[in-house]
Parts: sequence; structure tokens; C-alpha cells
Amino acid sequence: MAYTEFDTVLLPKEQRFDWWREVVGQGVAPTSLTSDFASDFVGSVGSLDLGRFQLTKISFPALRSERTAELIRRADPETYELTLVLGGLMGVSQGRHTTRLGAGDITLWTSSRPYSGQAMSGPLIGASRALILHLPRVLMPLPEAKIDRLLAYGLPARSGVGKVLADFLGSLVREAAALDEQSRARLGETGLDLAAAFLAHHLGAQEDVPPETRHELLLARIDMFIRENLADPALTPGAVAARHHISVRLLHQLFRQRRETVAASIRRQRLEGCYTDLAEPRLRKLPIRDIGARWGLRNGAAFSRMFRAAYGITPGERRRATHAADTMSAFPVHNQGGTESHS
Repeated sequence: MAYTEFDTVLLPKEQRFDWWREVVGQGVAPTSLTSDFASDFVGSVGSLDLGRFQLTKISFPALRSERTAELIRRADPETYELTLVLGGLMGVSQGRHTTRLGAGDITLWTSSRPYSGQAMSGPLIGASRALILHLPRVLMPLPEAKIDRLLAYGLPARSGVGKVLADFLGSLVREAAALDEQSRARLGETGLDLAAAFLAHHLGAQEDVPPETRHELLLARIDMFIRENLADPALTPGAVAARHHISVRLLHQLFRQRRETVAASIRRQRLEGCYTDLAEPRLRKLPIRDIGARWGLRNGAAFSRMFRAAYGITPGERRRATHAADTMSAFPVHNQGGTESHS
């Protein structure tokens, strides 16, 4: 399976924490875990296979973790654990450094050195939630001595290279069900490239990043820029190239490895946004031409033609079909005997 997720609520209360400790030990590295919520531990863990890499999505209440020298001798996957905090508060210590992390922060630690961590939860901050990208140390394209300078530091992921990486990791989990094995493996390699570029940025070591990694980062930045500016009718390949200080020719060369051109990618994403909005009940009274305009398609006739070419129906037919389906679902269904069906 591409993505599997398990929740402790499916288990008897007395088994939940022991199960959690075993899963974390197998998925990350053998770690000593304690929690004040051990008697009724509510947590979830999901895993996505990315070829040579693995991505873990995790949610849990307050706990303490420690990876000792003895546990390292027992088993060491020799990985860097790049962790994006999604919620709650966490603390991490490795080597001589300790940091505290909140939502939108990234930290890095290694399975090959002693480590301790603490997660805090509560009514105001909620459960601790994170995405963890497991990166084999041997595959990292940066010198190990340089990477190790960043262990247990809080690295912001709210803008720039960090946001590109954070958005990418989040999209992997959201789109996991639609990804085949080959796509997941290819995206795993992209994840390595983006992680290396992110770390190199914070180290001031961009010269150590291979050219192909720099290209992947540039493409990821371009993708994010396109997604965030679909509503702008002036979003064209020329505008995208100018924003990233490259020629249109280089932009097209970067997209040559993909299945669609820059213009086709912009058009597809705009139409996908329109397709979703036409089924949105709260937008039902908004004229169809305004739906197109919301996504940068201000020529109503051209929007209708493109929509029909993409989906085989007009925007109006899409809206009427979803409205009819919503109307039918609002009424009870009766079987031949006249009794109401609740199936």
C-alpha cells in the first residue's frame, strides 16, 4: 500500500502505549519513551513509502523520548531524521544543542548519536503533530561535517526554501492515494534534493549542492509560485520566468522532463480550481463567469471552451449535475414497500 495510517483508539487502552513504542522503534529507531498518558495513549502514525526513503506522519500527546548509546549499539538505521512540526510544542537535544519547536519549524537529528526529546500537549496547543522524512546518511549530497552543525537546531519553514520543502512534504501525504510506486520513488528523490537544498541554504553551502538538486529546488519554487498566483490573469510563462530571473527558454527546458508545458500546467490547475468551485454550495449563486475569473480565466467564452475540452461538459452542466445530486441526497429514499431506507 502507498500510505498506511494506524490509530491507537482501535486498540484496548492497556495496549496502546506499548504498541506505540514498538511502532516508533521499528519506523524510526529504537527509542526509550515515557508518557503521563501511558494508561490511555491516543496517537496515530502513518507511513508513506518513497523508494529509498520513508515519510512518517505522527500525532501524539505529551511524552519524553531518549535514544541512548546502548540503544544505538543495539540498532542504528544510520539516518538523518528531518522533522517538520505541524502542531503542538516540542523540544529536542542532541550533542551540545537544545531547541524548542513550534508549528512551522523544521529540525534535524541523527539516529547515530544520543538524542532526547520532549513533546508537550494541552487544551491550548493541542496534540504534537509532525512529518518526519527519514534520510539515509550515506545518500546526503552534503558533507557530513557540515550537516552535523545543524543537529537539533530550529530551522523556520514559513517562507523561502523552508516553505517549499514544507509544502512538498505536506502534498506527499495529501496526494498519497493517487501516487503509483514509480511516482513515489521519483518524489522521494525530489524530497532528498529539497532537503539538501534547505540545509545548504542554512549552512551557506549552496556550492556543495549538485546542479540537479538546484534545478529541483528551482522547479519546486516555480510550482509554488504558480499555485499561489493562479488567480492572476497575467500569469504566463514569461511572467513566471521573469519572477525567477531566468529566460523563458530555460523555463521550458526545466519543464521538458514533465508531461506538460508551463502553459498547460497553469491551464490545468486553473480548470481544476474551477471544477471544484462549481460544486461548492456556498458559491452556487456566483455567476459562472465569475468562477472562471476567480482562477484567472476572465474570458467567459474561452473558459467554457477550455472547460468542455478538459472535462467533456460545460461549466453550467457541471454545476447543475452537482446541484441535482445534492438535492437528491436531501430527500429520503423509499423502497417498494414504502418504508424509508437509511442505507
